[in-house]
Amino acid sequence: MSARPGAKSRAVAAQAVFQVIERGRSLSQALPTLTRTLDGRDKGMAQALAYGTLRFLPALNVIVSEQLNKPLKGELLPLHSLLLVGAYQLTYMGAAEHAAISATVDAAQLLKRGKQKGLVNAVLRSIQRHWPVLQQRIAAQPQLSHAHPRWLADRISNSYPNQAAQIFAANNRQAPMWLRINEQHTSRDEYLALLAAAGIEAIAHAPLSSAIQLSQAVDVQSLPHFAEGWVSVQDIAAQHAAFLLDAQPNERVLDCCAAPGGKTAHIIERQPTATVVAIDVDEQRLQRVHDTLQRLRLHAQVQAADATTTTWWDGQLFDRILLDAPCSATGVIRRHPDIKWLRRASDITELVALQHQLLRTLWPLLKPGGTLLYATCSILPDENTEQIAQFLASTPDAEQVATKPDGAVEWQWLPGDHDGDGFFYAKLEKRP
Repeated sequence: MSARPGAKSRAVAAQAVFQVIERGRSLSQALPTLTRTLDGRDKGMAQALAYGTLRFLPALNVIVSEQLNKPLKGELLPLHSLLLVGAYQLTYMGAAEHAAISATVDAAQLLKRGKQKGLVNAVLRSIQRHWPVLQQRIAAQPQLSHAHPRWLADRISNSYPNQAAQIFAANNRQAPMWLRINEQHTSRDEYLALLAAAGIEAIAHAPLSSAIQLSQAVDVQSLPHFAEGWVSVQDIAAQHAAFLLDAQPNERVLDCCAAPGGKTAHIIERQPTATVVAIDVDEQRLQRVHDTLQRLRLHAQVQAADATTTTWWDGQLFDRILLDAPCSATGVIRRHPDIKWLRRASDITELVALQHQLLRTLWPLLKPGGTLLYATCSILPDENTEQIAQFLASTPDAEQVATKPDGAVEWQWLPGDHDGDGFFYAKLEKRP
């Protein structure tokens, strides 16, 4: 008997969730391979199920475990991930119950666990019956309702006592799709008209002339002139980097930790006469920089290099440096919910040390009078305000200047601010 429609997407979502929680792989690593043979609809559903399940993992674990007589172990462990996916559909996703249950039961067969179809059916029907009661219990337990690991929840609560609830809620919502138009090709108003003609609903209330928010996410290939480089996908918070760096004609600019290349491209779009050097330590990820620049018909000097050393440097000073530093990525959890379960508290100490080393190594490469823009997609003060304070205290020729429109020197976006990701910016000038 063939599996019902939707069974494939449930099976793939369960495999992706299993790889994250049991193998430590990210969704961006696991899903492309797993979804390769799916059609567009099943692929979208598998992604939505995997991402949604990982957003609410603690509560779903409790919901599923309470319906089982004993934990699923060994070769049955992948079945636990399938039950998590099934539970997500019946609870937070609000899917049609009969279709969700039957497709998830059939997915057990695709995962070579056909003998356990009865178990999957029984567990999901029990969740269906008891969800109103379970929902009340979850709401009464903050560690389940906010759906963050304890160490991260404590850090967020301590750093942002008045905004913690807002941050947790934003992290558990799906992020909107933001576009960055290439102003070398078109204006925002012109591109809005093209979107409207294509039947794609969009909003342009952002202060940046390049930014457009879509009412609903779409496949990039459906965006007008995407292949010709008229538009890219980039969050509103990340789009501020090129504006704040503010490269001027014919300047020499370094984009450090450049992959996947969105900010590199934006710098060149805004200042085509600048000489941009884009480096990253990961050669594999640098291919995405090449691909991005090729699609946008832009040129930069792209090279694999470890920016904690200067062995790659040709000795010419830079007018401007963008240090998009490796970080905890705690500002982009709404786009990558697996970060909550892959990141460890011990990672932060290592990342802070790496950021400090990058700042110290890159600063001598900047011309007197030049600008270094420090950016992270983190909301943790250790990586942001405290990192910059430490650097300023030990660097006499560094001066911090305004980043925010109101004149503030540091700009900490929290997840959901202006519908954007969590991001941090600090702008440092080198005294002549």
